[in-house]
Amino acid sequence: MIPYGKHFLDETDIQAVVDVLRSGALTQGPVIKEFEEAISKYVGSKYAVAVSSCTAGLHLAAVSAGMGPGDTLVTSPITFVASANAARYVGGNVVFTDIEESTININPSSLQRSLSEHPNTKVVVPVHFAGLPCKMDKIKAICDGANVAVVEDAAHALGATYENGQRVGSCCYSLMTVFSLHPVKAIAAGEGGVITTNDEAIFRRLLRLRSHGINKLDDSFLVSCEAKSSSGANPWYYEMQELGFHYRITDIQCALANSQLSKIDKFISKRREIASYYYESLSKLPNIRPAQPQISLDLSGWHIFVVRIDFPALGMDRRTFMTSLKQHNISTQVHYIPIPMHPYYSERGANILKLPHAHAYYRECLSLPTYYSLSRQDQVYVVDTITSLLA
Repeated sequence: MIPYGKHFLDETDIQAVVDVLRSGALTQGPVIKEFEEAISKYVGSKYAVAVSSCTAGLHLAAVSAGMGPGDTLVTSPITFVASANAARYVGGNVVFTDIEESTININPSSLQRSLSEHPNTKVVVPVHFAGLPCKMDKIKAICDGANVAVVEDAAHALGATYENGQRVGSCCYSLMTVFSLHPVKAIAAGEGGVITTNDEAIFRRLLRLRSHGINKLDDSFLVSCEAKSSSGANPWYYEMQELGFHYRITDIQCALANSQLSKIDKFISKRREIASYYYESLSKLPNIRPAQPQISLDLSGWHIFVVRIDFPALGMDRRTFMTSLKQHNISTQVHYIPIPMHPYYSERGANILKLPHAHAYYRECLSLPTYYSLSRQDQVYVVDTITSLLA
């Protein structure tokens, strides 16, 4: 079976994990900081905080951006549910704004309207769908004008580059950026996430929040009489200064992620080769087209490659098409069921019919196999099989 995505490990990855297992420090040890420093250097941010998942990262980002009960978060309808759930975790509300038909990313004009209609918006979460960066210069200008924080959901976009040449994660357009280290992403840690920022106060708060709200680094103590005695500082003393969470990542996971990060350039290069071949091979076929423009080839991190298929014109529904591919040992996926269609959100007033571009996209989308170890032979087989189904 050719999966739609999977991780790649080599002996250096395995050895990195073994080294940690033999080191005696499995969690809260030095490898976490090493990874944070490495990924911060790679993306060009001042700070990075590794956490247990991208979902945890989005939650902490919402808290750190000041979201609370009654506040609104605006995001894309075409993303995994975690992008929206971050607001609900803190008692906030979610508004979905429509996408651009050409990029599947947030439409800046739609965002402008959403912010005008929802003046209590605290955070906007643009999602770099499939790894293609949003139009962040326009989004930042709109959010700055509305005094709204920007938190980039870059779960798909490690290794992607903005048009200005800076890497996604540099936070040149945002307060924070959140990445995923799930196995099908650009680099794997098993599970895990990373938040990057250039704001020192945010960085310090993220460190506290990921570990129960307990003071970190050289944070001042609030109860000095307990922190010190007449002879000096009490070495056992620590303080829970706000309600935090257990969102720590382990040294085991960070050892794997750090080893993977050292190979990210070749990982992304291969994904771009795969995308290029899909563009070239599918361009002349009927009833199918890439979901995103080819000009994105050198910008996107290519977490997935999505096509749009006119199933009515094809005379075959999506279920039959996917089943036929599976019978040929090719696994595909749909990214994503729009969040407003999930009962939890539709019961709270979300309506996909008010988001026509997102609705139209969902009816046509299909993600093709895209991962580092996908051979050209297997990719040719995928394209040839699709060609035969479209004939």
